[in-house]
Amino acid sequence: MNQPKNTLQRLWDWLTPNRIALLYGIAFILASVAQYFKPQTGEYTNYNNYIIFKQAFFHLLDGKDLYIMYPAECWDLFKYSPAFALFMGVFAWLPDIAGLTLWNLLNAMVLWYGFATIPQATNRQKTFMLLFVFIELLTSIQNAQSNGLIAGLILLAFNKLENGDVRWSSLFITLTVFIKLFGLVAFALFLLYKQKPKFILWSIAWTLLLLVLPIVVSGYDGLLAQYQSWWKMLKEDHSASVGLSVMGWLQTWFGYNGSKTLITLGGVALFCLPLIKVQRYSDYTFRLLLTASVLLWVIIFNHKAESPTFVIAIAGAALWYFMQPKNTVALVMIALAFIFTSLSPTDLFPPPVRKQFIEPYVLKAVPCIFIWGVLIYQMMFKKYKNA
Repeated sequence: MNQPKNTLQRLWDWLTPNRIALLYGIAFILASVAQYFKPQTGEYTNYNNYIIFKQAFFHLLDGKDLYIMYPAECWDLFKYSPAFALFMGVFAWLPDIAGLTLWNLLNAMVLWYGFATIPQATNRQKTFMLLFVFIELLTSIQNAQSNGLIAGLILLAFNKLENGDVRWSSLFITLTVFIKLFGLVAFALFLLYKQKPKFILWSIAWTLLLLVLPIVVSGYDGLLAQYQSWWKMLKEDHSASVGLSVMGWLQTWFGYNGSKTLITLGGVALFCLPLIKVQRYSDYTFRLLLTASVLLWVIIFNHKAESPTFVIAIAGAALWYFMQPKNTVALVMIALAFIFTSLSPTDLFPPPVRKQFIEPYVLKAVPCIFIWGVLIYQMMFKKYKNA
């Protein structure tokens, strides 16, 4: 009876964060290659998102509008900043198989590094968190999306803030905004730390730099036109859907069809509520929970949230669970998150179950919504000892 336990113990001892980096690298290279060579079933490639990002760079170079459809090239709109389109030039010149693989590795390894460098986390905690997010990260990677990168940048911003490095933390948060605008929420983190004026100045500097950087290829008038088109696209996009979000949950479970803006404002109020606990700002666990809250909030209150985006929310759930003392309620909630959020899109759930129950009732989002609610309660009323 002892031998299996000893073997399992040796396995856990072997699975250090650095070895998981190797696991990530191998797994996501294979996933990228498999996606590239997967037989094409329609007009577009199986890595359409990467093509959108790649072509945005060439559209920027050619002075074309970034924010209209190009059906001859790819499906769906480019919705990111001109600076992101410029950044994709790092990959765009490469053959697709190389560019796709390197893009996916960037997403995976930034998230790995975010977890691997969390202050005060043990190697065991880092290992559990990295393994817990693996399936969701794979879902995002298979769609060539930027969600792993965003989650990793938010974690790195927290890590740098904990180390007193406002220059790099402000850059990481600013970068998330120029990838997806919901990264703005992560700026709440700096409120818990000293050097606020310095952080603000660095954030302004990085923002101005990223705003004007594409001017080197598009010129002033061209860049201004891109920002005008981006703003128009974002305004039109707002009312398009409710997604796997609080709005979708309220609609499908309770028949709510009211204002999405009202729900978002309610979410903002609840998110900000723990910030009145100024005396808790010196508590490491409080600061860590706010980081988890950011990661969860930007997805569950995002009306465009879809399955691949949930690696961000699952990263928040992992941070919430594995970095605090365990209890039965938390264990049940994290287990439900693993089952319904991470596993529900996989073949472990038969297609009829996914189509008739998981998707209509937004069950992928529900565990993360409940975890966020518990997290806010903990930030308001529970006291922790500093690690």
